[in-house]
Formats: sequence, C-alpha cells, structure tokens
Amino acid sequence: MNIVITGASSGIGEALAIECAKRGDRLFLCGRNAQRLENTAEKCRALGAATDAETIDVTDSEAVAQWLTQCENKAPIERVFANAGVSTGEETSDNVRRTFATNVGGVVNTVLPAIEIFRNGQERTTKQIVITSSIAGYGPLKACPSYSATKSCVKTWGLALRGMLAPEGIAVSVICPGFIRSRITDANTCPMPFFMEADKAASIILKRADKNKGMISFPWPMRLSTWFLSIMPQFLNELINKLLPKKII
Repeated sequence: MNIVITGASSGIGEALAIECAKRGDRLFLCGRNAQRLENTAEKCRALGAATDAETIDVTDSEAVAQWLTQCENKAPIERVFANAGVSTGEETSDNVRRTFATNVGGVVNTVLPAIEIFRNGQERTTKQIVITSSIAGYGPLKACPSYSATKSCVKTWGLALRGMLAPEGIAVSVICPGFIRSRITDANTCPMPFFMEADKAASIILKRADKNKGMISFPWPMRLSTWFLSIMPQFLNELINKLLPKKII
C-alpha cells in the first residue's frame, strides 16, 4: 500500500511509519524536524520499505498540497494519515494560535488535497483518510482548552466527512488515542492513566484502519470516562473539571 504520514518524526507518526514499513508499504513521510524525520525514514528503509521523507510544516497549505501531488506522481496514494499535531503548553496567545493552526489548519491542509487526489480517477486499491484526534477531543477539559478544542474539531469533521465521502468510495477514520508515548506526553506532568507505548498504539490503529473502522478510540476505559464527561450536564462537567489536576508543561 502507498501511504502518506504527516507528523512522522516522532510519537504515533513515527510508530505508524515503522509498523507500515514492517508490512512492506511504500511510505511518504513528512515532519518539521529534519533530523528526527530522517531518523524515522532510515528505520523504515532498514526494514526494506521504499521511503521518501520531506521536511514540511503542515500549516503551509501550498507546500502540503504540492508535496502530496509529488507523492501521487511517484505512486498512487492509497492511505493518508493526517497525523501532525502539537500540544499547547501554557495557554498564551501565541501558543493557542499555534495549536489551532497545526491541529486544525494542518489537518485541513492535508485532507482537502487528499480528497481531490482520490477523486482524480486514477486506479488504486483503496482510498482512505485517517485523522488523528485524541481522547481529549471528547472534552471540554480545563487542563488543555486549546488542545481539547482542536481535537474535538477534527474528530467531528472527520466523522462527518466519513458519511459525506462514503458514496464516492473514500473511507475516513478518526483516531482518538489516550496517553501514548510521544514528545507531548514526555513533557506532561499530569497523571496519565492507561499509558501506552507508541508501537502498541500503532498496531491497534493499523488493524482497525484496515477494517475501515470509523472511530478508532482506545484504551476503552479512557474512552468511556471522557465520553461520560462530554454528555454530562454542564454543572457536573464543571464540577469534575475542578477536581482534575492542573497540567503543567
């Protein structure tokens, strides 16, 4: 399978690239950090996978669209992981804007040209877009307002796109993982229940993506608890949020 992964330089993106390489997939990877990205690419090549890597900031819509076109010209794209994302840290004006630009804008910049590529009629075995959201997307969470808001946005958009694009044969899945080993969680100071290593998470994601699951949310205790939080009356939501520890990163 010919696969595109954004945010492939660390965390879930890196783990997905390595798991795909083990399966013999053709990989197109991008990330902002050139050295970390090349390290991921070398790991994939060592596993025998044909791998191209490009240093790109997903907030640059023109650069992302051009890169996806280049990938398509080399090998018909079959699955796109719109995975790149950042945490906010302190909720300053600059950090909040950066979070929305990357976590929402970066996903939009990846998904829209991917849809157009899938609509071009070229022969391919599958057409699938996989968007990385988060358990935090079930929010709202006082510990990470901007992060939970952006992840909620792409979760809703992805699930709505799934219904809209299904008649065209374009599959869409949304990933909502809990606490997974990454540069983001490495910086966390808050409790991280049901913590999972990135390679295990990548294995779960690929198995469920292969089955065209619309929502890939795990681990289930985290999904259940955050889902309950999202459907509670607002006064109960606020009460529980008051009990949650402050996130300091």
